[in-house]
Amino acid sequence: MLIRRENPRDAPAIRAVTAAAFAAAANSAPPVEPGGDPGEATLVEWLRGDEGWLPQLSLVAVDDADNGGGAIIGHVVCSRGGVDGRPALGLGPLSVSPERQRCGVGSALMHAVLGAADALGEPLVALLGAPAYYARFGFRPATRYGVAAPDPARGDSFQVRPLSAYDPSMTGTFTYARPFDRI
Repeated sequence: MLIRRENPRDAPAIRAVTAAAFAAAANSAPPVEPGGDPGEATLVEWLRGDEGWLPQLSLVAVDDADNGGGAIIGHVVCSRGGVDGRPALGLGPLSVSPERQRCGVGSALMHAVLGAADALGEPLVALLGAPAYYARFGFRPATRYGVAAPDPARGDSFQVRPLSAYDPSMTGTFTYARPFDRI
């Protein structure tokens, strides 16, 4: 498997992987269009058109059967968010083809995107997800760091991961890129 940056030709494959990954998920966002793909698949497209899009933090996992020229089997993206006006990142969605789940693809994508974000000097990454899964990557309930979820009902599912540039004075309410408000 190879982890690399997304390129424009990848968009249809990323949508297909994201739709397949979230189709069976009990907590996926409802389709934007009746009978359409889960909302997460549309969210990635909306993020690409938003000022919060960070192309260097949109990564794909490629099956290495053809020395990296194989099929896209996973995708992760971080977009520009903030904590009370201070720059931070919102992670998601993270998608892995159903037939490749539980094989290390999601972990590889997470390590790659967190390493890339840290190398870019980003202070903090926030996400909404299962604490049991994301704790292995250093995510903890956001309230532990004084960061409030955009929706307080999310509880411990809203988590943050401080990076090397983290400043403990970075407290307040987290805001995702605008497309997140549309799903």
